[in-house]
Amino acid sequence: MSFGNEYLRVVQERFNSVKDLGDKTINQLTEEEIHWTYNHESNSVAVIVKHMSGNMISRWSDFLTSDGEKPDRNRDQEFENTISSKQEMIDVWEKGWQTLFDTLRVLVEQDLLKTIYIRSERHTVIDAIERQMAHYAYHVGQIVYAGKQVKDKDWKTLSIAKGQSQEYLESMQKKHEKK
Repeated sequence: MSFGNEYLRVVQERFNSVKDLGDKTINQLTEEEIHWTYNHESNSVAVIVKHMSGNMISRWSDFLTSDGEKPDRNRDQEFENTISSKQEMIDVWEKGWQTLFDTLRVLVEQDLLKTIYIRSERHTVIDAIERQMAHYAYHVGQIVYAGKQVKDKDWKTLSIAKGQSQEYLESMQKKHEKK
């Protein structure tokens, strides 16, 4: 396998992992909890999802042929809390991710060093992918943090449970010894 194809495979796995953390958090939240904010400056999970989806649709539509900041995107409106239900939020979330994954699936190694533009700023495709990975991981981290805050003692951990690091390490070592 070539470097470029391996990179595209790995980056799709990483985006899937980031999405999975968001999915697992969203699944724990109620209709009311998706709108919870810590304070006036904070964004609710619903607003973060709306922003991420708007960004994904803008950045990943016509990825190789048009500026990633589409003229019809209204970024400021993404931060208005207009999502009325958890199902609507999930639909918005899935639409953004689907746009991203549809684009990543058709990219080939020869595309990686092509030039694309985001707000008229030049990027290689690799740079644009890495930029968006950092952006989405940042916001999914916010979603997870908000989920932990609102769920408190009812939060179901998405990683290694506190006090379980050694047991997890041993189970991973046993798992990989067999291969």
